[in-house]
Amino acid sequence: MPAPLLFVASGVTQYAGAAVAVGLFATLGAPEVGWWRIVLAAAVLLVWRRPWRRRWTRRELVAAAAFGVVLAAMNIAFYVAIGHLPLGVAVALEFCGPVAVAAITGRGRRERAAIVVAAGGVVLLAGVTLESGTAREDVVVGLAAIFTAAACWAGYVVLGKRVAGGGAGIDGLAVGMTAGALVFAPFFAGSVPRVAGDPALLGFLLVVAVCSSVVPYVLDQVVLRRLGTATFAVLLALLPATAVLVGAVVLRQVPTWPELAGLVLVSGAIVMTARS
Repeated sequence: MPAPLLFVASGVTQYAGAAVAVGLFATLGAPEVGWWRIVLAAAVLLVWRRPWRRRWTRRELVAAAAFGVVLAAMNIAFYVAIGHLPLGVAVALEFCGPVAVAAITGRGRRERAAIVVAAGGVVLLAGVTLESGTAREDVVVGLAAIFTAAACWAGYVVLGKRVAGGGAGIDGLAVGMTAGALVFAPFFAGSVPRVAGDPALLGFLLVVAVCSSVVPYVLDQVVLRRLGTATFAVLLALLPATAVLVGAVVLRQVPTWPELAGLVLVSGAIVMTARS
């Protein structure tokens, strides 16, 4: 299957899970939902992959752990952001991270031009957010969280390529998510009694984990072995469009015309990259 189609399928699944997560924020809190997403995804991957059967080198373990901590931080920051910003806008702004990776690692002229076009879309979306009717406090918290997530996303692309290229692949993902869950446990483990005592809440969190972590990140590890870091980073620009679609259908977050213009710029960057 072509890489762009894989990303669309991955994005729809991922942001369907995010839409479910938004509905849980009032019950559990955005950061806690983000942490539980990692915990349960790690549990699913550990049961499936049983990575302890693999012979690990110290370097592989360190790389997987660093990848997982960055991944966990990215998820927690992203969930804080979508608690204050529309889903599609948040995802598009988060694209600053992959743009930075592509700018540093890319070499082709069309690729560089695509980066400029995509960056223009991100700037437009950020401007629309600042001028919207959203409460000032929400805008400040949301933007701070999403740019933190963007920085973590850049690290995810670079470290994810290293984990996939080292041959650990999905086993590395299982180890990494476990490390990320453990690192942030001191901050969020207080929510364990609340979740353990509510089977329905635990079930919804499991849906979020599978849809937003297990499925898309497994696909990422498969695709990363066939693509360069820069190409992978720019192809991730497909995700804002899928996030806007899911946000409009599930959360009734209908984008404005300026927001759509920003998304068109990002999509144009993808087309330019695909031609190269």
